[in-house]
Amino acid sequence: MTKTVLIVDDERDVEPLFKQRFRKEIRRGELELLFAFSGQEALDVLAGRERTDVVLVLSDINMPGMTGLELLSRIKQTPPPVPVCMMTAYGNETYREEARRNDCDGYLTKPIDFNELKAKIRDLSQPV
Repeated sequence: MTKTVLIVDDERDVEPLFKQRFRKEIRRGELELLFAFSGQEALDVLAGRERTDVVLVLSDINMPGMTGLELLSRIKQTPPPVPVCMMTAYGNETYREEARRNDCDGYLTKPIDFNELKAKIRDLSQPV
């Protein structure tokens, strides 16, 4: 079964990076990566899909317009629940606390540890 992950970041160079790091999983049909380059684009992607298909939204915090923390809050307000992990280059405790208050499912610091991320995707997609 293919797992779908939505990656949200205003920096477009994340797309080739993630595709390269997950190339084996993509090639085997285990993983589908979707990309959005703003918070609003991410909401549009989720609105156009079965939300239950998405096992994880991975969002940058610092983006122009809607921040990743605002996106987190909006995603968590709309059922069904979708796990959301925040990623940032800054180890800001204020961001971490706000993310926790909004039911964040994880917090990754850039540069991303892709082995940790792969484990997180495996954990989130296990049947309950």
